[in-house]
Amino acid sequence: MKLEWRKQEKALYGAKTRPALIHVPGQKFIMVKGVGNPNHPDFSDRVSALFSLAYAIKMNVKTAALQEETPGEIQDYAVYPLEGVWRQNGDGKGLVKENLDYTIMIRQPDFVTEEMVKAALERVKVKAPNPLYEEIGFRCLQGGTCIEMLHLGSYDSEPDSFAKMDQFAKENGWERVSDCHREIYLNSAARTKPDNLKTILRYKVKESLRGGFEENTVFRG
Repeated sequence: MKLEWRKQEKALYGAKTRPALIHVPGQKFIMVKGVGNPNHPDFSDRVSALFSLAYAIKMNVKTAALQEETPGEIQDYAVYPLEGVWRQNGDGKGLVKENLDYTIMIRQPDFVTEEMVKAALERVKVKAPNPLYEEIGFRCLQGGTCIEMLHLGSYDSEPDSFAKMDQFAKENGWERVSDCHREIYLNSAARTKPDNLKTILRYKVKESLRGGFEENTVFRG
C-alpha cells in the first residue's frame, strides 16, 4: 500500500480559502532551523538538504518493503510537503525579512523511527554531501487547536489572510497564544507563478474566556 497524504489526509491538508478551526495531532518531522531572509541562498540550501534526506528515508522504506515482501503494510509513500514555523525578531512593526527566525521541516509517516532517519542520513551523506545535514534533527511535535486558512498568491500578501484569521478568532472566542505561525507549502515557489501559490496558514489558539491550554505545545502557531 502507498500512503498518499493528499488523498488520505484531507482533514489536515484540505484547508479552504476561509478561516476554520482544526485540531492538529502530534506528528514526526525532520527539521532544521535558520535565520534571515528566505529569499537568500542559505534558505534554499536548507530546503535542499531537508528534501535530500526526506527522499533517502522514502527510498530506504521502499527498498526494505520490496526485500521483505510484507503485503498489507505501507510499502511506499508520497513525501510530505515542506512546512515552516516563522517568528519575527525585533519590535514587530512591519515585516523585516532579515529579522525572521524559522524552522523548516518535512513531516514523516508515523512508522518512521530515529534509527531509520539515521540510516538514511548516513546514506545521503555519501551520495549527496552537504554540511547542513549535521543541523537536521528528528522530533515528534505535539499538536493543538489552531485556526487555519488556505492562502492563494504571493507570500508577501499573507497579511491579508492573517487579518481574516484574526477576525475569525475574535468573533468566535479564540485567542492566539504565541507570536509565531506555521505555513504548509502545497506547491513550490521555484516552479509556480506567485499568483498560483497555495499555502496553508495556521496559528495555535486557546479559548479566550476560559484559557486552560497547555503552554508547552510547540510549533503550532
